[in-house]
Amino acid sequence: MTKAYLGLGSNLGDRRQFLAGALRALAADPARVIVRGSSVYESKPFGVTDQPDFLNLVAEIETTHTPPALLAACLGIEAGLGRERRERWGPRVIDLDVLLFGNLAWNGPDLVLPHPGLSERNFVLTPLAEIAPDLEVNGQRVRDLAARAGTAGLNRVGPWADLAAVAGLTRERPATNPVPAP
Repeated sequence: MTKAYLGLGSNLGDRRQFLAGALRALAADPARVIVRGSSVYESKPFGVTDQPDFLNLVAEIETTHTPPALLAACLGIEAGLGRERRERWGPRVIDLDVLLFGNLAWNGPDLVLPHPGLSERNFVLTPLAEIAPDLEVNGQRVRDLAARAGTAGLNRVGPWADLAAVAGLTRERPATNPVPAP
């Protein structure tokens, strides 16, 4: 299995329920094991700023998928939860981004790894630094990237354990898909 990190975000409807639904869908496939997740953060929108604030988190998973298959699974989960792609960086009920896939550098037509915006976006770096501070991205530790990005516009709104409980993911889940609290 390969370790990967996914960024999850929602800014429409019941944001917490959309995040929980995405986590349930991720955990439903034995090719993806949720290892742990960050706290949930509320953040100001990026790109198109005239829209509601987001709830964001980062999940660490292990997967047997290839990078394109993981992306396809994430896009399928988004579609299943009702995401409509109308505007780049526009409002959305759910967004799942493949941030990192092992140590792989990938430059395909639909997927670039590490995620090209990762090193500038505090709404991804802060939660990623919470669960993997010593992870290196392009030769730099995540904790250092997060410190440089700062926390302006970010507000921690809840722990991983609370969202994992809403999603029905607990320590009591079968060993094939453990979801421990950080």
